[in-house]
Amino acid sequence: MSYPDTPPWTLDSLELGRIELARIRHHEDLFFLLCSASFVESGSDLYTRNLIAHFSGDAELQGWLSQQWEHEELQHGRALAAYVQTVWPEFDWHAGFQAFWHDYAAVCTAGQLESSRGLELAARCVVETGTASLYRALHEITDEPVLKQLTRHIKSDEVRHYKHFYQHYQRYRQREGLGRYRVGRALLRRVNEIKREDSDIALRHVFNQCYPQQRTDEQAFRRISHRAQGLLRRHLPAAMTVKMLLKPLDLPPRLQTLLEKPLARLAEKLFLH
Repeated sequence: MSYPDTPPWTLDSLELGRIELARIRHHEDLFFLLCSASFVESGSDLYTRNLIAHFSGDAELQGWLSQQWEHEELQHGRALAAYVQTVWPEFDWHAGFQAFWHDYAAVCTAGQLESSRGLELAARCVVETGTASLYRALHEITDEPVLKQLTRHIKSDEVRHYKHFYQHYQRYRQREGLGRYRVGRALLRRVNEIKREDSDIALRHVFNQCYPQQRTDEQAFRRISHRAQGLLRRHLPAAMTVKMLLKPLDLPPRLQTLLEKPLARLAEKLFLH
């Protein structure tokens, strides 16, 4: 399979010098959300290595992971880090990321993946749903033009990644004879892992770097974490999130329609604390 030589967007196209600082500089909640996202995205190479090993022998999927997905995910990390460092230059991003990486590498292991390839691809759809919803929410929250452009780019990438993982999931679902019950359990497991590990570790290390004197103050950390998560919750694209989450279950259209509205009300609890 060939991959496009020209990416949909580049870091140079963002024109960081045009950031309207007055619209963003004071917004601590957005700082925490953007910086924690930059940490997670910048660790994508570790996750890619685990996935490539997991899909040994599947040259098509391995090629896409190594030649396109990893590059685009790391570009997200570089772009978000550059934005954070431009708006908040006093924050030591590299020190914060190194501390995050130490803890993240301990939990981001091959053992975290589903034993079934098809179920792991279903779980990847959960991750891409979460990131697409995150950047859609961030796009709605901000009125800073460069950040709106950046979050729009990343959200579009994540939706495209979701579609690619879903395509491969369909292939493995048929091959492995996966039923809805097993798929549904894998989806819930990955939702819980996202809530428990990635976002919490990243937010904690942003907090530790900002407030080193309070790094052992769990109440202070939770206060900032809940405030930032609350901001996301108010802008979560619930309908989009639920549709993406339910798609791997391949439900009958009428049942999916019946489930979408009540699940949309629960969507914030699935992805946010």
